[in-house]
Amino acid sequence: MQKLLSLARKAINDYHMIQDGDKIAVGISGGKDSIALLTILANYKKFAPEKFDLVGININVGFEGVNQEEVKACKKYCEEELGVELIIEDTNIKQIVFDERHETNPCSLCSKMRRGALNTVAIKNGCNKIALGHHADDVLDTFLLSLIYEGRLSTFAPISYMSRSDITLIRPFIYVEEKNIKGLLNRYNFPIIHNPCPEDKHTQREATKELVSMIEDKFGYCKQRMLTALFHPERNNLWDKVKDNFNLNQD
Repeated sequence: MQKLLSLARKAINDYHMIQDGDKIAVGISGGKDSIALLTILANYKKFAPEKFDLVGININVGFEGVNQEEVKACKKYCEEELGVELIIEDTNIKQIVFDERHETNPCSLCSKMRRGALNTVAIKNGCNKIALGHHADDVLDTFLLSLIYEGRLSTFAPISYMSRSDITLIRPFIYVEEKNIKGLLNRYNFPIIHNPCPEDKHTQREATKELVSMIEDKFGYCKQRMLTALFHPERNNLWDKVKDNFNLNQD
């Protein structure tokens, strides 16, 4: 717990993620990352120099296989042990994405719709910020996804302002590795809501996780070096933009 608190506090301080008077909605998917984030922020709030409020928001996509006992256990943990209200918002996202549109690549649209629903509920409840549970491994996975599938050197930002909704996204776990979250989960046995989505664990992101694991097995400590490169952009040594009159195919 203390290690994650320290790393989250460093990220919050490095990027000025939280200010006095903030009301922060924590997106609770039901997985380990979001539950761990809410736990850490609730504990950080006890000694933080900033005075802020927290609320958890779970977007129910609409899959029939959600275990309601797990949902009740999660809500009880948030509200009784952490003292944070958990709002559960029912939606028809599953019906639109899977039943009506029959998306061949449903993850992208589903993600956008869930984010839109999260923004709407956050605004309705007076929140000015949304905290997401993306961790260091997600930073690297997103970078590789962008490089491999889009041909771009890009990943998500630690903090970003969305002008349309007047909401700021923060990611306090950017310095936290997934293995640390798993360790916390094993030690404290947080309640988890298992994901019944048929696409779960069958995405491009899962493929990049496997790729990173293979590289790590072969070269050792490679993941940490790649994360260091991302966390320290001043070390980048990339080319300048090609001049307009330069022909890459010229003799």
